Amino acid sequence: MYDRKTWVVLAICGGLLALNFHYASKNQRAVAEARAREEALQKTKPAIEPTSKESSAGLIVTPPPPPAEEELVTLSNDKVSFVFTNIGGGIKTAVFQNEFEVGSKTSKVEINRFHIGGIGTLAGAGEILENMIFSKIDTESVEGKKIVYSATLPSGIIAKKIYSLNESNEAGAPYLIDLELRFENPTGSAVNLGQWSLFLGEASPLYHAEVPQQTGYFWRDNDTIHFTDGSSFKGGWFSSAKSIVGSPTNTPIQFAGVTNQFFATVVQPKETALTSMWARSSQVTLPSDARPVTSVNGGLRLPALQLNAASSASLGYRIFIGPKHNPMLRKMDGVFGEGWGDVMQYGWFWWVSRPLNWLLNSFHHLIDNVSPKWAWGLAIILLTITVRTAIWPLHAKSTHTMKRMAKLQPEMAKLKEKYGDDPNKLNTEMMGLYRKFGINPLGGCLPMLIQIPIFFGFYRMLQYAVELRGQGFLWVDDLSQPDTVWHFAGIPLNLLPIVMAVTSFLQIQMTPKTGDKMQQRIIMLMPFMFFFFCYNFASALALYWTTQNIFSIGQTWLMNKVPEPELKPVKGAGKSWVQRMAERQAEMQKQRNGMRNVTPDSQKKRTPRTGG
Repeated sequence: MYDRKTWVVLAICGGLLALNFHYASKNQRAVAEARAREEALQKTKPAIEPTSKESSAGLIVTPPPPPAEEELVTLSNDKVSFVFTNIGGGIKTAVFQNEFEVGSKTSKVEINRFHIGGIGTLAGAGEILENMIFSKIDTESVEGKKIVYSATLPSGIIAKKIYSLNESNEAGAPYLIDLELRFENPTGSAVNLGQWSLFLGEASPLYHAEVPQQTGYFWRDNDTIHFTDGSSFKGGWFSSAKSIVGSPTNTPIQFAGVTNQFFATVVQPKETALTSMWARSSQVTLPSDARPVTSVNGGLRLPALQLNAASSASLGYRIFIGPKHNPMLRKMDGVFGEGWGDVMQYGWFWWVSRPLNWLLNSFHHLIDNVSPKWAWGLAIILLTITVRTAIWPLHAKSTHTMKRMAKLQPEMAKLKEKYGDDPNKLNTEMMGLYRKFGINPLGGCLPMLIQIPIFFGFYRMLQYAVELRGQGFLWVDDLSQPDTVWHFAGIPLNLLPIVMAVTSFLQIQMTPKTGDKMQQRIIMLMPFMFFFFCYNFASALALYWTTQNIFSIGQTWLMNKVPEPELKPVKGAGKSWVQRMAERQAEMQKQRNGMRNVTPDSQKKRTPRTGG
């Protein structure tokens, strides 16, 4: 019979094999889907030559001659400037009017700054961008409002792109571009539009210290968003490196895009169709640092529509290039389609992050008229106090329970000395002691367990709070960055995390001591663990944690003024279910030990046989 270690090793090996099989089959399925897509396109791919005659449908098949060099045109509003290029007929860059690079008050944030291709450029076979020269049709364009491009593709198909600013008064409208994509087929063969995709642009970190996992690609289908960060291209233990990845084929994609920590580019079909998206990565170098970072770019495939000879087709898209501002994105839901709030990437703790972000913005609106310079920092403090006040009853109950448990420590020490060699019996007696005095041993841990989702929800909310970019508080210049006040030998000195660690240590010192010495040492190390964990994070997070510590110190001080709880046995306290189960377990263990202790001396001796 195998021992416990052998079974553990076998279980781990089995789990590793299962994961290997899962990822291997997943890769094979992706390859098979790509092959099937290529075969389907080959069946309808025409072997044609361009023609310049007018078809029976009255299509304009001869676009104006293209210019000899790149021409840039800008459509602007008070929020963003969209710079269009005739190379590929797309959006070369988008420059925000009121968002600046980290540490700068003059250099504005620029989206798609590495110019792999224009947003809205068509990509053909192999997801290669068709960066041909498009002609700007001046007679159809409207200065400052609409740009119309046209070109004949290598396949002979004429593509026309009509870009228009969204001039509505709805939330998020300044960051939207409406795109009408028209195809005209003057050839004698049918063409499948699914052989092309619409380029989504590229996303890369704004600064080198930005967490790499915040840059990636995403798509939304069936009311569920799927996000993958740039590290997925590198592969891992159970998957190989991939040059291109994407969504499953024939998916009803509602929108797709690429994103970094604070800004996203989203392409939304105005009519949901079965399609897919692709993404790939590259290494780029930021102007402020020579070390390479991962950039992610992608494309949304056009629906597999059959464009017959001498016919035309039109597809509508909505392009969003803007900040991941939660209140704005939530207001866009229902006006410009559904699911815009999912772009925030709050993950599992969205149910905590969303109301916290709403409260943060509400407090900011209240304080902004009084102290606009420090409004966001004060809003974080006020939000922290609100949350801590809401869980005050739980904190008070926890402190009361911990004080009573501290008074039980002498009795617990006696039990450990008496039953130190019998863990099952020790556990049974400890449960009985708790039951006798009416103490719930989990009562002291409950507030801590509740704070875990609040902490992670707060962390995710502050991590993507574009509202905090460039906002100062006290000595902090930017709440979205570490509050570095000085550098020593190349090491940044961040003051708020130090204050956070000190206040955490003071809070633990004031908390009633429970558990053995080893547990108490581990608890005392927690402030230092959080110090290193949060040292280079946004100063807004350290401000929240410091405020929480100071509030908890005040709570503990007030609780210490309350008379000490009396430790009296509870009348009618019988054995709990846990205690009965522990006793039964101990009894079964004793019986098994008794069976193992049967020795040959206790068995009947047999008379030795002798030869005759």
